[in-house]
Amino acid sequence: MKLLKKIIIFTTIFLIISCYGESLSINKQRFVEKANDLSLLKDGHLELHDGVKILFINGTYYEMGYQHGFLLKNEIHENIRAFIKRAGEVSSYETLLNIWNTTKPFVPNCYIDEMQGIADGADISFEELAVSYMFVVEKDLNCFTYAAWADATKDGRLYHIRSLDFALIIKDPITGKYIQENSVLIIREPNGGLKSLIPSIAGWINFYQGINEKQLSIGVQVCWSSDQTLKGIPTTFKVQKILDSAEDIDEALNILISNKTLGWNYIISDAKTCVGYAVETTANHTYIGTWNNSVEEKYPFWEIKNVVRRTNFFIEPTLAATQRTRYNPGGLIGFLKIFSGESFFPLWRKYRSMSKEIEKNWGVIDLNSSISLLRKVYTGKTDFFMFIFVNFVKSGILCDFHQWSACPETGDFIISFADAKNNAHETQLHYFNINDLYETDYNI
Repeated sequence: MKLLKKIIIFTTIFLIISCYGESLSINKQRFVEKANDLSLLKDGHLELHDGVKILFINGTYYEMGYQHGFLLKNEIHENIRAFIKRAGEVSSYETLLNIWNTTKPFVPNCYIDEMQGIADGADISFEELAVSYMFVVEKDLNCFTYAAWADATKDGRLYHIRSLDFALIIKDPITGKYIQENSVLIIREPNGGLKSLIPSIAGWINFYQGINEKQLSIGVQVCWSSDQTLKGIPTTFKVQKILDSAEDIDEALNILISNKTLGWNYIISDAKTCVGYAVETTANHTYIGTWNNSVEEKYPFWEIKNVVRRTNFFIEPTLAATQRTRYNPGGLIGFLKIFSGESFFPLWRKYRSMSKEIEKNWGVIDLNSSISLLRKVYTGKTDFFMFIFVNFVKSGILCDFHQWSACPETGDFIISFADAKNNAHETQLHYFNINDLYETDYNI
């Protein structure tokens, strides 16, 4: 009997120790796995400056993605849910997934790796992340970008100015938070690549804009066209390739005009050589020109010395013919075409209003005046038709998501973000210096 008790006690102790040891082993394994995940963060971190979230990421593309996903996990979940809900209202999840599956083979592997890193870091589905990226391919950005330099500016330096105009009604069905509330400035430094500043939203590598350390700046406008294909590099990844690798304007232009897909136009500028270009592309057509190209003064459009600017239509006649039957988007006929479903007349009035304000400020444009004139036009008060669109039609052409101006030579940068109730032109301006952000100590 005593022997039996000893056997039972010994067995019980053995089982407890064994189970405890197994538990220690499992916990140790989990700790190691967690430590390995955290090691991917390297020196990536999130800071809050003047109420603006600034995400610092560095390393391999997967590591940068993981840092992005891990540090903005909650915001990314909100944005993905918001995009998927909106996709179901205006298109379909399956349509966007088919678009992604068609274009995926053309996406550089490094950006697939970065997206996978975002998905893993945020613990979300890669597929859902990819579907959200295709939303802009299916729906429009209504933007305006311009660059001014030399005699057009107060100090002769180049200024690049951008209004990213995008729907302000995309909302997370669970938290009620709008995607613009999850805006972020991204400072990235890929291994072997260039540093860049990118105004974006949580989960997106970029939002069709940015500036790199070689003083190249870019803003993109969607241009619907009948000459298009999905079998090419999506524009968001072209923009990122420029920011990550283009050392000069020639390299950047070569990236833009290769492997073309849909209808887009770009304002791209180089502060080192002090020049800006307008670039228009469809699947089979390309236009590249600066302010004094004859295309820029083809009626009803007109040139402004040392200024290039674009909104969401083509100006080069061959490209324009792929998107509209009438070259002139303005006039009475242009206005009447609104009632047949064409939207070029409101865009024309935005182009016209912006151009006139740029001319009024020509020669004195600097960081503050460049964005002030942008914000003034977006109130709708500089043009009768714009006033009607803003106050009565509630036209989406003036739903500004981000607005910014940069002097890449000095690094001075100013930006405003839309919030739950206000457009970007109605919110606070935030001032930064890009060079200071690039030099931020990662080891904090």
